Amino acid sequence: MTKTDYYEILGVSKDASQEEIKRAFRKKARELHPDVNKAPDAEEKFKELGQAYEVLMDGDKRAMYDRYGHDGLKNAGYDYSGPFDFGFGDLNDILSSFFGGGFSGTRSRQHANSPLRGSDLRLDLQITFEEAVFGAEKNVEIEHLEACNTCNASGVEPGTTPITCSTCKGYGQIQQTTQTILGHFTQVSTCPACQGRGTSATPCKNCNGQGRKEVGKVLNVKIPKGVDTGNKLRINSEGDAGKNGGPAGDLYVVLLVQPHKSFKRDGVNIYLDYNISFPQATLGDEVEVETVDGKSHLKIHPGIQTGSILTIKSVGVPHLNNPNKRGDQFIRINLLTPTNITEEEKKLYKRLSEIQSEKNNKENIVDKIKGVFTGNSQ
Repeated sequence: MTKTDYYEILGVSKDASQEEIKRAFRKKARELHPDVNKAPDAEEKFKELGQAYEVLMDGDKRAMYDRYGHDGLKNAGYDYSGPFDFGFGDLNDILSSFFGGGFSGTRSRQHANSPLRGSDLRLDLQITFEEAVFGAEKNVEIEHLEACNTCNASGVEPGTTPITCSTCKGYGQIQQTTQTILGHFTQVSTCPACQGRGTSATPCKNCNGQGRKEVGKVLNVKIPKGVDTGNKLRINSEGDAGKNGGPAGDLYVVLLVQPHKSFKRDGVNIYLDYNISFPQATLGDEVEVETVDGKSHLKIHPGIQTGSILTIKSVGVPHLNNPNKRGDQFIRINLLTPTNITEEEKKLYKRLSEIQSEKNNKENIVDKIKGVFTGNSQ
């Protein structure tokens, strides 16, 4: 493998989203796949493309690569000698949906017209803090492969009849066995006569003989209450259409919850910082604090200390598996030191300080007297 920049291989910018990376990969994979591209270096470039896709679609690997480059990935122990893993199956499984196989020679001999399941797709969806708490319905736009209506997914131009390839007997692949000093070596390659189709026919003009065509679609996604960043919603059969009558893949919607300006979340509990004044801390008060349900009354007890935690029950996040049960909200009290005070306020604070000092002196005298009678005087 050459050490070409992964972003350059995919033709995306360094701040590209995963959806942009996915689209770029799909486009280039169709161009470079060895079953389509007959250039001598097509397979090498195709493997390089798969490696770039794997790294940039994985958050940890991408961060490691952005910071330390190829050497950082190597030192971290990432190995690319085996099949690539994108979370929904290796590279062969992902590409089989629109090419009928992965790298030439990596699959067992399978009939070219055997049903193949479509690939799964991933969509990252940003939602607000409130939508994660209370649930929501969102319309999302996706692009996926759908069965061609013109040729009924056969890839053959209507009115024409496909003929089984006499070279590969309809398998789309041929085997060549070579005797070496280590024994028999069997190599599987794409049939040169039918280009891997298994048949010879006039390709459908609407889908270029693929049997499927990429189309845009709007889906309504229902988000349950209590979800969090990283939760996945599976939408059955909304991935790419299968090939040769195979089932469609699924769509995985990965949720990304936007941070809230005031609330912090920990599991099903919500945390909020609330600032109070010296008089409120000393005398106590009843205040209104923000919750996801709206304003709520909160009693501040006299003499409360900064850092104290107060609780409002059952106004937190619903449990994902039991939405009728909710967490709590914890309010952390912060004591604000006043600034830009007036002269009158300075006099009052000074007088308060003097009173407090007198009080402390009296308490010290009382403690000393008690010490004399208890034998603990110093």
